[in-house]
Amino acid sequence: MWKMLREFRPRIKFSSKNRMFAAVKSYLGAVLAALLMYAPSHAQTLVDVHSHIIVSEYIDFLKKHHAELQETFPLPEWSVDNHLKFMSDLGIGYSVLSLPAPQPYFGNSRESADIVRELNKISAQIRDSNPEKFKFLATLPLPDVKAAVKEVEYAFEVLHADGIKLATNSYGQYLGDVELDDLMAVLDKYHAVVFIHPHRPEPYNEKIIQTTPLAMYEYPAETTRAVVNMISHNVVARYPNIKMIVPHCGSFLPLALPRMKAIFPAMKAKGLMPDIDWDKNLAGLYYDLAGVPTGQLIKTMLTITSPDHILYGSDYPYQPEEVLKSNLDNLRRTLHADQELAPYAENILYQNAAKLFKIGEKK
Repeated sequence: MWKMLREFRPRIKFSSKNRMFAAVKSYLGAVLAALLMYAPSHAQTLVDVHSHIIVSEYIDFLKKHHAELQETFPLPEWSVDNHLKFMSDLGIGYSVLSLPAPQPYFGNSRESADIVRELNKISAQIRDSNPEKFKFLATLPLPDVKAAVKEVEYAFEVLHADGIKLATNSYGQYLGDVELDDLMAVLDKYHAVVFIHPHRPEPYNEKIIQTTPLAMYEYPAETTRAVVNMISHNVVARYPNIKMIVPHCGSFLPLALPRMKAIFPAMKAKGLMPDIDWDKNLAGLYYDLAGVPTGQLIKTMLTITSPDHILYGSDYPYQPEEVLKSNLDNLRRTLHADQELAPYAENILYQNAAKLFKIGEKK
């Protein structure tokens, strides 16, 4: 903050009373903006909806199946203490924990259900030991839909999960596919918050992902593919009690949706697509800002959503802490400096997520 003020101070000139008044007024405005940007009230109320839990039981399970590098990059180290320190350093009040990729399934449904149940219990214990710091999203043993439905019921009824994490696809079974309708009906029954996270696409090009890590291109493309598939099948419209969080600044959706709408009439006329309720489908989608959310990117997101559906996300621990801190500082600066975005800064950094996850509400 003081560096910004020092950079601003030389602009003040006192050659006339009018100039002096204007300069002082502008200077005080900069002081106020800086104070608002870094005030403790903001620092203590951040909610991070996109952070991952990576416990040894999960890593050991992946190693057992030689799947540590299935997503083309190694899993980062994680611990409760390091995560709490990260939160303290960045002024994050709550972090929502979810399992990363890959999906813990390797052909054996019973084995997958067992490890998923164990991971959900561990996540619940960590949340319960730090109830003022963590929320947790249960994972599901997909592609076994019956087992997934059973786990949803256990997660909400017994573990009191704060939501559900779903992979964009579970070994080729994509969100939006008809076989997931029974699962969506149960999630709708529980008014679930569902966090979508990209996984390796199926099928995939082996040569491309060997040289271009999934996170660079395939992840945003994969997220877009899954959401477009859900919209094409009116999943969000048919199950309106589900609130779905789309990661990474909406991925390619701000580009894909206008094109989809433009092509849709011709496809519908030929009987190749059913009716789509665009408004209801988009109403159930929220978006996190994990990545590098510039002001221009946020405004692009606002072409497909509203400010109350945008949430802060860090993607911890997939980037070094200093990078995530820099990203957050830039985001704060961007939100408070932009006249169009400034009125929504507190909503984006805290209030939208607090409302979605019922933070601060009496149980």
